[in-house]
Formats: sequence, structure tokens, C-alpha cells
Amino acid sequence: MKRRVVITGMGVITPLGHSPAELFAASVKGETAVGPITHFDASTFPTTFASQVSNFDLAKWIDRANRFANCGVNTHYALAAAKQALGEAGLLDANTGDRSRMGVYLGSGEGKEDFDILTSSTAAATAEGSREANIGKAVGLLFRRLNGPQEAEQEMYSPSGYLANEFALDGPFASCQTACAASSQAIGEAMEMIRDGEADVMLAGGSHSMITPLGISGFNRLTALSQRNDSPKTASRPFDLTRDGFVIGEGAGLLVLEELESAKARGANIIAELTGYGTTADAFRMTDPHPEGRGAIRCMADALADARLQPTDIGYINAHGTSTQANDAAETAGIKAVFKDHAYKLPISSSKSMLGHLIAAAGAVELVITVLALRKGVIPPTINYQTPDPDCDLDYVPNRAREVRFKHALSNSFGFGGQNISLVVSEFAG
Repeated sequence: MKRRVVITGMGVITPLGHSPAELFAASVKGETAVGPITHFDASTFPTTFASQVSNFDLAKWIDRANRFANCGVNTHYALAAAKQALGEAGLLDANTGDRSRMGVYLGSGEGKEDFDILTSSTAAATAEGSREANIGKAVGLLFRRLNGPQEAEQEMYSPSGYLANEFALDGPFASCQTACAASSQAIGEAMEMIRDGEADVMLAGGSHSMITPLGISGFNRLTALSQRNDSPKTASRPFDLTRDGFVIGEGAGLLVLEELESAKARGANIIAELTGYGTTADAFRMTDPHPEGRGAIRCMADALADARLQPTDIGYINAHGTSTQANDAAETAGIKAVFKDHAYKLPISSSKSMLGHLIAAAGAVELVITVLALRKGVIPPTINYQTPDPDCDLDYVPNRAREVRFKHALSNSFGFGGQNISLVVSEFAG
């Protein structure tokens, strides 16, 4: 039999709170942090709003925080979330346990961008009246202006390395870049490492921020972002007929996954059990899911089979629920195909209605919310749900939280590129 994997610590930095407790309390109230972009001047963009982390100071969490001055906020958020998770798990002390059996697996995105240097160098290399830059001149300017250590911070594996070094985690080390599914995939793969005996403890999750000129312009060009600039707080409206795109967010979510006997041996507080993992590809299109939810269907079914559960055992689904026309319809179709009649009795909600879409960090943060919903018997709502969509006709827990007791929940993450991840989390039964 595979070794059992439990959750012994959780940490988050999000627009709705800098701890799991703050995040969940805000989610249950149906709050949102969506507002005008302040990270840069976005006034000329089709979308001028986002869900941003505010009042964050790395020095609150990490001693000698100036060591990370060159790092992007993706690393800063990850460090703070990891400090919370490892602290709750009782594993902050580098002398606690065999650190060679403790590893890191992160789904994270690119770090800080030297956008100002890039654009100013290109402009300086463009002759007046010309529409083309002198590439040789631009490259020469960039070579002189760019900072080597800061450029290295763009690498997506950097946050994983900083976490391993800062917290003395000497075991397996990995990162994945599967877009919106990345942090959920990191958690699923970390669970498999523990099950297979490669590690006893894994710090897993993700961190990301794309609230940058390149990030916003890229998603706008894909027509993926809501352009409801006159009403940012109501822009993210998953499963609503009038949805017009997602709201971009940022943050980090980290969980400490641990082999059951290891957790018991050191008297750790067991929060919940991670029981199922499914991963598939749509093999359809880079920016749209298969319209019938083909990959999502297999993914959810595989997660249930891995957890040895029947569809009727699931009491709640934290949906990927992005607020795009294609995703919400395809996810609904997939849920119906897997859960059949039970789909209409199953509470489903989208945390992105309040948080926005944290891209690579989304799945881990949403799993934290799912775990707390399981423990507290309260399901956060899908806010901004006003106009039913005939293609999305399930119970999305509209606008108000709901008290429901359940033993097993499913969390979905479906990313650009067609990758699908489903995780099953269960009440720990000893």
C-alpha cells in the first residue's frame, strides 16, 4: 500500500489576507480585494484593475530580509508563506528531524522584469521617425544596463532554491511551470514523492505575480481579462452569464505535506489528509479547454479513483472557475459527466470570484481554502453571481457562504496549455 500523506502546516500571502485564518474569514464574508492597479501606471491598458497584495513587508517574516532585495515578489511571498507553514508544522528549527528527508516542490512563475530598462533601451536604439529599433545598438545598451544578479531572478526555479536554502530543506528539490495548474501539480507530485518513499516531508505549493506591464498586456492581447473597468469589484463573476474574463491576482500558498507515521511520531498536529491526485492533458488548444471538458473529466475521475472514493463521497468542489466563457462552461460539463445526478446536489464555489486568479499560485491557495472549509464546515460563496447561464446550471453557492458538513472535497486547477490537476482532500480519520 502507498504511504498516507497528511497536511501538517499551511501558509499564504494573498490579496485577502496574510495568513490562512485571515484569508478564510474574508472569503466566508464574500470580500474582494480587486481594485485599480497600483504596481505600475496601467491607465492606457484595456484592463486597469487587479487583485493585489497590500501592506506586505518581508521583514515581518524573515530576519535580514535585505538579503532578498534583488528577488521578485514571487520569492518574497513564498518565503513568508513558507515561514507560516513550517512554523505551524513545527519544522522551522533546522535541527528538527532529518532534513535530508525534507524537500521543496514549487509551482512558480517568472520573477521581476526589467521592463523600464528593456523599453528605454529599445527606444534609445530607434531613430526618430523609424518603426524599427537598431537591434545591435539595443543589445549593446542592454548589456551595459542590465544587472546580472537581478536578471537571474527571472528564472522560475529561483523561489524553490531560496526556500530550500532558507529553511534547510535538503531533500528532493523541484519546480514546475504548468501555468494556472502549477502549484496544484507541485502538491500532487510532492504527495507522490512521499507516497513512494523519496521523502518524508515536502514543502509544496506556489507563488506568482504577473501584475506587470508585460503580464497585463499579454493577457489583454489574448482577450482573457475582464475589461469591466467601471466596476472592478464585480468583474470576477464565475459561472455568471455576463462574465467577460478573469481578474488577475498575485500571492503565494505553501503546505507542509508529511508521511502519516512521521507526523504521528513527532506529535504533529494533523490538519487533513491528502488522498487523491489526478493529472491529464486536454491535448486540444493552448488557451482554451476542450469544450466538453474531456481532460477535466479524466482528471477528476482519476483523482477520485486514486482516493478510492465514489463521486457521491465528495461533499464540495472548489472549482477552477476563472470567470471566462470557455472555462466555466467546460468545467461545468466535466463535473456533470463525472458526478452525474450528484452534480446537481453538490455545492461548488469559485474562490477566484473574490481573490482573482493567482495564476501559478492559484491552486495551492484554493486548496488551503478547501481544507479550511472541510475543517470548519463552511463553504465560501461564489460572489457576483447574478444572471444564471443555461450552460452553467449547477449549485455555485451564490453570494453567501453556506454551512455544510462533509468529509471529502475536490479542488480543480486547469491551466493554459491544457493541463488539468484535481486534488482530493479528506477529513483525517486516524
